[in-house]
Amino acid sequence: MSCRAKSRHPAAKPLALQRYLDAFLSRGNNFFLPRPEAEMNPAYKQIIPYALIAFQNKVAYYVRGKKAGEQRLVAKGSIGIGGHMNETDESLFAMDEQAYRAGVEREVNEEIKIDAPFEDRIVALLNDDTTEVGSVHLGVVHVFKLAEPKVEKREAMITGLTFLAEDELFARRETMETWSQLCLDSLDRLLL
Repeated sequence: MSCRAKSRHPAAKPLALQRYLDAFLSRGNNFFLPRPEAEMNPAYKQIIPYALIAFQNKVAYYVRGKKAGEQRLVAKGSIGIGGHMNETDESLFAMDEQAYRAGVEREVNEEIKIDAPFEDRIVALLNDDTTEVGSVHLGVVHVFKLAEPKVEKREAMITGLTFLAEDELFARRETMETWSQLCLDSLDRLLL
């Protein structure tokens, strides 16, 4: 799922969040672009769901293994689950937020199994043009607040999945991918 990159905001302010979501998740404002083309063209931003999995005061953390789809992120720590919408989601493109959320559910369920009730909220946008990866991606940050810490990996690229407190995450900050660092820096606000 891609949208035309018209502006370069480092992040959306909370009050502006719904306005941005309405703009790029409205019918006709997004479209499918083959990933090889989208990865090379910063004129478009691939819309990437990025879910923080939280239980009480802890957040799921893992290291991206060698089988990670985005090779530029291999061996980086992460607190985000999610990734590219793919061609099986093509019927969802040019649709609305409800269709986007169906794609998010599929994407998260591909990577992890959540065996507990949870609440899913969109809490922020990530737009970081300082890295090669960030220049072609726009992150939609979700927080999945779990009733119990019952999560297990489904994909081989997720290694060392565990729940960590904020101080434990900050101890690993320098080894994390940029989006996880940005989320960690605002974690208190994101988890409200």
